[in-house]
Amino acid sequence: MSDETLRLLAGYAAHVALGTLPPETTHEVERRVLDSLGVAVAAIDEDAPSAARRYAAEHAGQTIVWGSELRSSAEAAGFANGVAARYLDFNDTYLSREPLHPSDSIPALIALAQARGRSSAELVAAIATAYEVSVTLCDAASLRAHGWDHVNVLAIGVACGAGRLLGLDAERIEHAISIATVPHASMRQTRAGELSMWKGAAAANSARNAVFATLLAETGMTGPSQPFEGEMGFFRQLLGGERFDAVAFERLAAGEPPRRILDTCVKRWPVEYHAQSAVDAALELRVELGDPSRIDTVRIDTFRAAYEIIAKDPEKWDPRTRETADHSIQYIVCAALQDGDVSARTFDLERIRRPDTLALLRDRTTVEEDPSLTAGYPEGIPNRITVTTPDGATLAAQVAHPRGHARNPMSDDEVSAKFRACVTGRWDDARVERVERAVWGLADEGGLDRLVEELGP
Repeated sequence: MSDETLRLLAGYAAHVALGTLPPETTHEVERRVLDSLGVAVAAIDEDAPSAARRYAAEHAGQTIVWGSELRSSAEAAGFANGVAARYLDFNDTYLSREPLHPSDSIPALIALAQARGRSSAELVAAIATAYEVSVTLCDAASLRAHGWDHVNVLAIGVACGAGRLLGLDAERIEHAISIATVPHASMRQTRAGELSMWKGAAAANSARNAVFATLLAETGMTGPSQPFEGEMGFFRQLLGGERFDAVAFERLAAGEPPRRILDTCVKRWPVEYHAQSAVDAALELRVELGDPSRIDTVRIDTFRAAYEIIAKDPEKWDPRTRETADHSIQYIVCAALQDGDVSARTFDLERIRRPDTLALLRDRTTVEEDPSLTAGYPEGIPNRITVTTPDGATLAAQVAHPRGHARNPMSDDEVSAKFRACVTGRWDDARVERVERAVWGLADEGGLDRLVEELGP
């Protein structure tokens, strides 16, 4: 039933050795767990996370649904926690031929680790493995170019991480990957046009499918043969007959220890990642402007991926949902220029539909792709914002590597500050300190148990 790609991925996952991760990888896993918890808690009462918790309440189990009294199955709890972590579009990102939010793997793997009583070392190795595989797949091909969603890549990474977590051999991990991949292809329509709550749930669903697939493979269930290279497999159906770029797999083929998590980016602002540098540039201009009433026109010059993902759709000029607004570079820039800040409240419906913002957005803002900026991607995410004033003055700012980018990383203190800002008003100071201690010691023996104790109501 196997094919070359399947054997490579499963073989890599099966042979990630516990206790041998590079120290910098282990530390980065802890940073991403803290970041994921913070953005999940910040979103806990929003509409999509609330709906996901209601779903989880219907499933019996002992796995904690974060921030609640609920206990559910590993699949349902991981899904609910994953929806919360993704909802604000504030978790980490990787940019390549295919963009991805690789930390979408974390809630699913924590839930599975808790449900099965796995050790802290096994969890950290599983998360590092999921990152390694999913990021590599983003380098290997573009699903978006063929109308399919990046969460298909996430499912493969989570299946590899879950297989590592449960200690499955390579053959069973092959079946887990196949079961996660073939039945669950996700369309890019999730992110086209007017965006719905599903935009923030699609990744959690793919992670849930991967956990389900891995648990089935553990019992002996076999998956479809040749999921990648078969006549109706991944390459033909999702990549239009293309194959993965073999160069991208060199580290996996060599059995290198996981470290690609270090190539991913933490978000400073709760917006789609390609707009992070646009926010930095807009806020720089706002300081120069002082008074937002001085804004006459706004021009946004961006790179092709940003234009295609967060600018070109007509709905981006007239956003009517949070999900559309945080994927509209033109709305994000106008709001940042007017408010001098971008926060979760920037995407409240009342703020989105503010008449002065809509007038600026529709009548006096333009967005264009600049080939010179496109040439700077994905090494950076270069955006240039130009504002004219009624008296004819022109102000411009350009940013390529926003704070949190792999080339401009946040410090541990900054990651902690983001976490604390996210949970303010929901957790008291004592609990915040306990959670931080547990996360920074996650790789230590008993670290997962200490963390889980803090994630209930």
